[in-house]
Amino acid sequence: MKFGVVIFPGSNCDEDIIHVLEKVMGQQVVRLWHKDHDLQGAEFVILPGGFSFGDYLRSGAIARFSPIMEQVIQFANNGGYVLGICNGFQILTEAGLLPGALLHNNTRKFICRNIHMIAQTGDSLVTAQIDPQRALKIPVAHGEGNYFAEPDVLKQINDNNQVLFRYCDEAGNITADANPNGSLENIAGVTNANRNVFGFMPHPERAADSLLANEDGLAIFESILSMVKA
Repeated sequence: MKFGVVIFPGSNCDEDIIHVLEKVMGQQVVRLWHKDHDLQGAEFVILPGGFSFGDYLRSGAIARFSPIMEQVIQFANNGGYVLGICNGFQILTEAGLLPGALLHNNTRKFICRNIHMIAQTGDSLVTAQIDPQRALKIPVAHGEGNYFAEPDVLKQINDNNQVLFRYCDEAGNITADANPNGSLENIAGVTNANRNVFGFMPHPERAADSLLANEDGLAIFESILSMVKA
């Protein structure tokens, strides 16, 4: 499969994603600069983490207007697969491709540590092959990861089974203590109504190599590839 990784000024997880896709998963990857107007035939587009444009205004608010995003939005609206991780998730909400918004953490502090999250639906490319009882240990690194949605939007995404992951403890229990940033209902990631755009705050690419002593993140990449091949 041919993946396209979008690189904005301030992106810092692009090479992590590329390493996992190329070296670990054996996939073809093209780098997409934010000023490009061509997705170079990418079949799956990924917006990586980082601090695009220094997170000025709001995280993702400026990157959303980069030239490449016109192509990403059109690609997504035509049914193409798009994944945003951390800052990429923020950009996708700013672009209106995913519901809700990412606010400042309720602690008002930057969080950088391992958390646990558990899949909430089998009806998505990124979670279909993940054991719903398995708590994945995945790193987070963000200052604005507090997921928020208006009550009607929150009801809609719950009714439509659009929540991908929720923060949990090591045993898989979804509790207030396991919520690292104040996200509504412990939501760590969501998909759109058409189930072709995905976003979450934790970084699976930082937990996808034996050298890191944590390969829980591979479950997400393996699910994507197995479902696409199927």
